[in-house]
Amino acid sequence: MLWIIFMLLLFISSMEMLTQNRWKKQASAGLLENCTGCVLCSEDNGCITCHHRLFLLIWRDGIRQYGMCVHTCPPGYFGVRGLEVNRCTKCRSPSCESCFSRDFCMKCKDKFYLHKGQCFRQCPPNTAVQPGTRECQEMCEPGPWSKWSACTHEGRTCGCKWGVETRVREVPGTAQEEGAACPALLETRKCRMRKHCPGGEHHTA
Repeated sequence: MLWIIFMLLLFISSMEMLTQNRWKKQASAGLLENCTGCVLCSEDNGCITCHHRLFLLIWRDGIRQYGMCVHTCPPGYFGVRGLEVNRCTKCRSPSCESCFSRDFCMKCKDKFYLHKGQCFRQCPPNTAVQPGTRECQEMCEPGPWSKWSACTHEGRTCGCKWGVETRVREVPGTAQEEGAACPALLETRKCRMRKHCPGGEHHTA
């Protein structure tokens, strides 16, 4: 009976050693793949330092972290070049797809809008989405409307039944310089004219 138990334990131990050897071979093969471009590489943590032109990308899996050397940083990261190592640094905002620095986003993920380096679910007040983009643009606040112009038709102020009158409003110079999106700055409306011109036709200046 003891002999059978001994043989059984020996068999279990042999199987465990075989499994461990297979795992080590697989880990070694994976390590070689993960160490591409590395100067120093750890079996547990992957790349530690990279060749001069590559960026070190570090990501976490639970409590462990792994390093990989990449030519360009993935979405959600930006590259920072240093004297000893170039690193991929994660954008602070999870809604940012690409960023210039940790706190300044250049492109937002889908369903978010970009405004002054930040991502929003909706454009902030006094801004509107630019056509064809997901960027929010400042809305300018024009001055008051002018008075309606004289009612004219093809330069005449009388002699027709209907004409058109217009009014305009000015935009502050700072808003024009910043390229802000402005509402309508000119309005027209239909107006009734005098059919008969006293003393002959009158033309507008």
